Amino acid sequence: MDDSEDDDTTDALAWETLDSEIDYSCPGFDVVRDDVRLPNGTETDFHYVSEPPSVVILPFTTDGDVVVIEEWRQAVDRVNYGLPAGGLEADDNDLLAAAHRELAEETGYEAEGIEQLATYEPSNGLFDSVFHYVVARGCTPTAEQDLDHNESIRVDTTTFPDLREQAVTGDLRDGRSALAILQYAQQED
Repeated sequence: MDDSEDDDTTDALAWETLDSEIDYSCPGFDVVRDDVRLPNGTETDFHYVSEPPSVVILPFTTDGDVVVIEEWRQAVDRVNYGLPAGGLEADDNDLLAAAHRELAEETGYEAEGIEQLATYEPSNGLFDSVFHYVVARGCTPTAEQDLDHNESIRVDTTTFPDLREQAVTGDLRDGRSALAILQYAQQED
């Protein structure tokens, strides 16, 4: 099956969007309602969450450890353990530059180099989210964190084998982090 980003609106499975408007907007995301016509001619509505694309960073220190974060996640009422990540801003034209910025802001680490790993739509039945995964190498702590007003983040390091094991066993519950770790491990095998 072709997963290219070609225009799929001519596919027999495609829905026709008749109208679209934002039902609810808040910092970080919108809830969008589309009026649609299904392939069988039925007209209905469909709601989804729209948010800017994000970058998820797998940062390796100069000695080969991985920079990880712990961050409070109100939606699940607990501290989340995983990789640094952040939303792209409207004027972000360079994905790798945005990754450098997000890494420094969330962790205080800067990378010698960053390369793209993969891009995924993690939950495209309900969200239009796009996660761009990158690998950062040569990371060193060079600055203070510059957190957003609603971020509470603690920074640590761990070994990649330990992180991979946590992803494999399900002990790493952050899905976007687990996907990055397992994708990287697969490419390295």
